[in-house]
Amino acid sequence: MGASLRCFFVRFCCCCEDNEPEEKSPILSETLQYFDREAKRRRAEETNLWSEPLDKSHMERDDDRDLYNLLQRRAKTRRGSQGYRRLSIDIHGKRQVRRDVQERWKMILENLGFHAEADSLLTVSSNCSYASLRHPAATRTLLNTLHHETSVFDRKDAPPERYLFVLDRLLILDAAEDFVGKARLYYPKEEESQDEVEAEPENTTPILVAQTNRLIPGEEEEELEDGSVEMDDDVFMSKSLE
Repeated sequence: MGASLRCFFVRFCCCCEDNEPEEKSPILSETLQYFDREAKRRRAEETNLWSEPLDKSHMERDDDRDLYNLLQRRAKTRRGSQGYRRLSIDIHGKRQVRRDVQERWKMILENLGFHAEADSLLTVSSNCSYASLRHPAATRTLLNTLHHETSVFDRKDAPPERYLFVLDRLLILDAAEDFVGKARLYYPKEEESQDEVEAEPENTTPILVAQTNRLIPGEEEEELEDGSVEMDDDVFMSKSLE
């Protein structure tokens, strides 16, 4: 009788033990955290389109440093305040300049027949390396040619280094010279007149800031590289200009 009871309790306890939920192992938890960080980093890179994508500090170039500092200042500013909205407008403006450049490149690529491949050709991340460039000297020459002989870039700053990788891919595909030719055709160099150089840019920030006071709570949000939650620029501007 005693032996039978012992067998019964052993089987019963083993069943209970098997039904207990297992705790996540530290290795699994760290793996999930890693993939979460990588996803946030990719979203941030796609949103900010860093001119020097390999510089993770974003301090080497003036334009990257300006955008990064604005993002850091906004992260420390109270959401919904006038200062936060003003910073969001400045950030949106800097990001839009980068998106406009990318859209010009995409239009030329699609005109060359790369309709399905355009987005992939334009994708450049911090995982790239200059050592992977097959034609470093030629890509640098073509980048400078595009900068000085076309208006495909914003002429205020040096050409973004990220497009060295795009040009290297086009050289491998034997399409780089055709790309430069299309860029000269569709985006010819714009000569700046003396009046335009001396003219002061019109400041529209106060008007935009006044319009943002009509923002409603519950705006769509996005997570950026540092893990903080930021308002999506396109949503922000669409609501502010309604």
